[in-house]
Amino acid sequence: MKSKIYLILILMGLQGGMNAQNTEIMLWESGVPDAIHAVDYVEIHDIKLDRVSQVTEPTLTVFKPQNPNGTSVVIFPGGGYAFLAISKGGYAVAESFKSLGITAFVLKYRLPSDAIMKDKAIGPIQDAQEAIRYIRRNAEKWNLDADRIGVIGFSAGGHLASTLSTHYEDRVYNISDDTSAKPNFSILIYPVISMMDDITHKGSRNRLLGKSPSEERKIKFSNEKQVSATTPITFIVHALDDKVVVVENSIQYLQALQQYQVPAELHIYQNGGHGFGLGKVATSDSWRTQCEAWLRLNNLID
Repeated sequence: MKSKIYLILILMGLQGGMNAQNTEIMLWESGVPDAIHAVDYVEIHDIKLDRVSQVTEPTLTVFKPQNPNGTSVVIFPGGGYAFLAISKGGYAVAESFKSLGITAFVLKYRLPSDAIMKDKAIGPIQDAQEAIRYIRRNAEKWNLDADRIGVIGFSAGGHLASTLSTHYEDRVYNISDDTSAKPNFSILIYPVISMMDDITHKGSRNRLLGKSPSEERKIKFSNEKQVSATTPITFIVHALDDKVVVVENSIQYLQALQQYQVPAELHIYQNGGHGFGLGKVATSDSWRTQCEAWLRLNNLID
């Protein structure tokens, strides 16, 4: 019981600190594209379970370091496309990257829903594309390098990050300029990658594509099948004992990157399961240190 209370206090502290020190920006200044107004569909915040659900107004929360190094990252929290683990998989991660001099943005993105969007499969990628474009358009304002904007996604957030990395040119909404939505690098943490029957996370697929998607739709949103020579450089971590999202998701994505000679690094840990976030007492607790080394290797931090 004490541990549960302690966790709630931590999450409340993160939420309070976020509100006090960082800026939350409405992503769609001219209105969310293809939105359907649903009176009873109201955003839900469950601090105890670290969940935000039923998002209708996507936002970016900015975590700016004292001495920005020019690199930025957009964080996509996980939650199986059912909710967003916004504190542990968002704000805490942003603080960690902020400590490296990286300006971090937590994207509170819309989750697939027929109630509020015309095509629920593209709602999340609309928000992801616009997040990159918004940051790129305003890079000078935050002292950022427009060519050093990355993404990091956890679990289903990893699916969104890899979807953005392979579908950044898809015209999923009308844009007013030619600003690119391409991330310059991608960090995928125990990601859902595939929509194919043998390795997908069924809950994520059902929510994104429905329970009986066509083969064409499964292939389109199986990002291991959408990699090209222009896919961003990628860092991936996964645990061998992950029973929720099987490690083959990461392995097949790496193999596709390798096929197209895209620089990539994959760490597979003996222990860790699913949802280890910034680490726990297992072999998976070192991923942040290894990610930091990879960022230095690719001249993204000093």
